[in-house]
Order: sequence, then structure tokens, then C-alpha cells
Amino acid sequence: MKNLEDKDKQTGSDNLTLEDLRKEIDAADEKIVSLLSERQRVIAQVRSFKKAHNLPIFHPAREEDLISKRRRQALQAGLDPDVVEEVFRTVIRSSRIVQADRRALKSIRPGAAVLIVGGRGQMGKWFLRQFGDTGYEVRSLNRDGWSDAAALCKDIDLAILSVPINQTGEIAHQLAPYLPKNAVLTDITSLKEEPLKAMLDAHPGPVLGLHPLFGPTTSTLDKQIVVAVSGRDDAACQWISDQFVSWGSIVVKAAAAEHDEIMHIVQALRHFATFTFGSFLSRRQVNLSRSLEFSSPIYRLELGMVGRLFAQDSGLYYEIITASAQRREVLRAYVASVKENMEMIEKGDKSLFRDEFMKIAEWFGPFGDQAMRESTYLINKLIERF
Repeated sequence: MKNLEDKDKQTGSDNLTLEDLRKEIDAADEKIVSLLSERQRVIAQVRSFKKAHNLPIFHPAREEDLISKRRRQALQAGLDPDVVEEVFRTVIRSSRIVQADRRALKSIRPGAAVLIVGGRGQMGKWFLRQFGDTGYEVRSLNRDGWSDAAALCKDIDLAILSVPINQTGEIAHQLAPYLPKNAVLTDITSLKEEPLKAMLDAHPGPVLGLHPLFGPTTSTLDKQIVVAVSGRDDAACQWISDQFVSWGSIVVKAAAAEHDEIMHIVQALRHFATFTFGSFLSRRQVNLSRSLEFSSPIYRLELGMVGRLFAQDSGLYYEIITASAQRREVLRAYVASVKENMEMIEKGDKSLFRDEFMKIAEWFGPFGDQAMRESTYLINKLIERF
């Protein structure tokens, strides 16, 4: 014990003991916390200003400029810019979440009434809570409540169809006779062409197609993406997009056809590929726990995404995967591509595989480097966690 005490008292280059140096570190840490507190105080003022002027919480150009400045400062100070960037991205995200705090939610249209059709569903409940916490009058219309439809629709400003894709058109026509002419009718399905057409046919007033790219477990809308598809009377619908921006979301505008084409890949194909991977593992009765003992972090990450799908609602994923004939055609093309690639493997021609590999790598272009950076970051985070 005495030897340890002696080592603890050894002097540094400035004749300071290790205990003195630790005290300096503690003092520096206290200053960091104090500065974070001061930053948070200013953030509260920024939140009040943005709230008063209906400004968006997320400002990507401002954030990237700030990160670039801190990276340059880190280099000048002899620090690792990647470490400094990670620290400041954590601080910035915390600031955004504070600005989007539920207690600070502001209604873009005070006094407006919002009807959620399908308010007992998971996403329906989420929207009821979100609009309600923001100060809107919220109402819920469900399968057994159509006898009250007229009363529920009286003087509403927005009706959101939170129902299965294959029922959206029918529900839109069933609801339309009760809607005020100036009420906005919207849906939140993962397809837009057919639902939008049905809503336009059913309701003569403002129509907007929405696709929130998040699920009902989302606790914050910080940087969550919502696709907005123009239907009719964009000016009358603008306040809804503004409301999502006020909540911290990123609103992406798209045409219905473009949206659906991209979603065939982003959602349907991705979920189908994940489903088939999980199905294969299950049929082979792979020992998941044992496989993880042999796994690299990237395998754990991939397996985590597969397990995540099967921990959720099967009906939701069935609707997404099978939503349209076009989606099923994309999946058939994917299966055909897998068969072609398997035939290439069966040939045992390494040069053919290399040529195909390089052709695909060239198609990915600069995204390959970006993907390497982003996936490396995720893998390192996974290593820290597990």
C-alpha cells in the first residue's frame, strides 16, 4: 500500500503530484459542465425565439457549419477532430431534443380540431397524443363509431386516415360526406398514388398525402422524415407540413409516382429481404446465441435488424410488402436476380464474380466511401455497447 501511495505522490514535469493533476482534471471537467449549462440556457432562448417566429428546429446548414468549425478548432488545438465532432453532435442533438420538448410544443393553427380515423391503432394513438400534446382538439373515429361520424367531423380542420392501405380508399369515400368543405383530408399510408386518387375523388376540399417514415415507438420527431405529396389546394395544406417542421421533422416533398417507386425499394424490398433472411435462419434452426459468439460486429448489426422486424407487427409488414402489384413485381425481379447470382457462383468463375463486383462498385460510386464511414461509425458504437 505504501508503494502505491508513494507512486501517487510522484511529481510531474511541473513539480505537481498526481493528486494535483487529478484535481486539475476535475476542475476542467467542472468547467465543461458549467459551459454546457450556459449553452443550454442560450438554447432555451433560441427555442423561445423559434417558437415565437414559427422557425424550424433543425437547420442542417447551420449544424454542418458548426461541426466544420469545431473540427478545424480541434486540429489547431492538437485534438482528434473525429472525437470532437462526436462530442458536438451529441451536444447538438441534445439541444434539438430540448427545443422539441413536448412541454414546449406549439400549435401552428391554435384552436384547430383534428380527427384521427383509426385512433385505436398504434399510429393512430401516436397522432392523437402528438396533436393533443401540441394543444389541438383531437377526436377519434373507429370502426364501431360511424354512427357518430357527423358529430365527430363537425367543424374539424384536419382528418387523418390511419387505416390499412387496402381500406384507405373505401374509408375516404365513407368519411367524405361528413367533412367540412375546407377541412384537409390526408392519409399516412406507405403508398401514395392510389390513396391520393381516392381522397381526391371523395373529397372536394384540400387533400394532402403524407407518409411518416417512423413508427409508433418514436419518442421524438428530431430529424424524422415525413414525405408530403401534393393533392389539392397546397396553400390550405401548408400548415400541416409547417407543424411537422415545428416538431423537428424534415419534410420531403415528392410526386406520388416518385414516392411509390422509391418506396418499392426503400421499404418493400428491404423488408422482404429481411423477412427471407430470417425465414432461412429459422428453417435451418440456426443457434442464434452461438452464432453471435462467433460474429463480427457487422453480423450482430445485421442480425439485430432482422430480429427487430420479427419483434413487430406482422400485419403491418404484410401490408407494406404486398401493397401493390408493382411492389410484387419488384420482389419477383429481386428473386430472379438472386437466382442469376447463384448461377454465377455455381460456375466457380472468380473473374466473372470480380467483374460483376467491380461493375456494381462503380455504380455505387462515391456512396461506397460514405457507406464505409457511416457503417464504421455504427460498428464502433456497437462495440462500445457490447
